[in-house]
Amino acid sequence: MVRRTAWLVAAALGLVPSGPASAHAALQQASPRVGSTVAASPTEVRMWFSEGLEPAFSRAQVVTAAGQAAVAGAAVVDPKDRRELVIPLLRPLTPGRYRVKWGVVSVDGHRTEGDFPFTVKGGL
Repeated sequence: MVRRTAWLVAAALGLVPSGPASAHAALQQASPRVGSTVAASPTEVRMWFSEGLEPAFSRAQVVTAAGQAAVAGAAVVDPKDRRELVIPLLRPLTPGRYRVKWGVVSVDGHRTEGDFPFTVKGGL
């Protein structure tokens, strides 16, 4: 009886593990790479996350150093790999600094967001 009471108290205080914890989708890799300088404009921006993403609630955009949206299509989750988010660029980016702003919801329901810079050195 004392053992059961001690276990119930520990469970109530959250000291007993309840199984694996769900993690948030973390950005693991991007192309162009985070903070990189590329020689020419990419045709798309790809981001890989640690977990699958919910397409309806995951967004991203590319903005200029002045904060203006670059000419890009809507970000889409790759149907072959739900950990991958792709932003197609509809026109080449001019030389300069850009920032990718993203907000995603992972399949476990957690929302994360962030941003990262990259620089285009040359034209096409």
